[in-house]
Amino acid sequence: MNLDTIQQLLELNQQFYQTFAEQFSATRGRLQPGVLRVLETISAQAIILDLGCGNGELGRELARRGHLGQYLGLDFSSGLLDAALAGVQGSPNIAYAQADLTATDWPSTLIRPPSTVPGESAVSLQSSSFNFVFAFAALHHLPDDEVRRNLLRKIHTLLSPGGHFIHSNWQFLNSPRLKARIQPWDTVGMDDADMDPGDYLLDWRRGGYGLRYVHHFSEDELRTLAAETGFQVLDWFYSDGQEGNLGLYQIWKKI
Repeated sequence: MNLDTIQQLLELNQQFYQTFAEQFSATRGRLQPGVLRVLETISAQAIILDLGCGNGELGRELARRGHLGQYLGLDFSSGLLDAALAGVQGSPNIAYAQADLTATDWPSTLIRPPSTVPGESAVSLQSSSFNFVFAFAALHHLPDDEVRRNLLRKIHTLLSPGGHFIHSNWQFLNSPRLKARIQPWDTVGMDDADMDPGDYLLDWRRGGYGLRYVHHFSEDELRTLAAETGFQVLDWFYSDGQEGNLGLYQIWKKI
């Protein structure tokens, strides 16, 4: 995929999540069943980095559970981060920060001493800092294999030895209702020939009309990405939605 196409797709999603932050947040008032299943396996002392944290519901759930380890949620949407920050009062180990995961230097921009100021990073984003990195419904918004590999390599450096990267990816092709939301690329003045296999444009119809880019991952595609970036796939499962198949969850181990 050429750089101009990558940039157009990233800008499309940035515009969507800024414009519809409030409406999107309203649809995320509770965690997906697959995420709750993952949280049952996490120790209370685990240090967690959450990429694409959205409105902060995962951090609030950890606070409700009395999580003792540090949690840092990152998102590029200021609107969604406003909602996340509103829920961290009285939880000094739960923090959020703004970051663009496609920027080449995003980890270095967040390295700083631990802070006791509510809403500021309570843990330095440094190499081998985290027991777990989460990316729930985030990786599928990144276009191009090399962009994804670059992010995964950074995640690898941020994990402690033997740490785990746990992520979910939207399986919208399993739903006739969601498949009906696929739009042609010329809707946004782009050409299907410039896209990679698995790239789709989906519409949004709550509180207005919007469009966003989503990549549909296969199990084999994710296994290949893991092998290319220093991970071993330990486990995977499907969850979410009425049929329990709208999210593909995978647990990778740093090797």
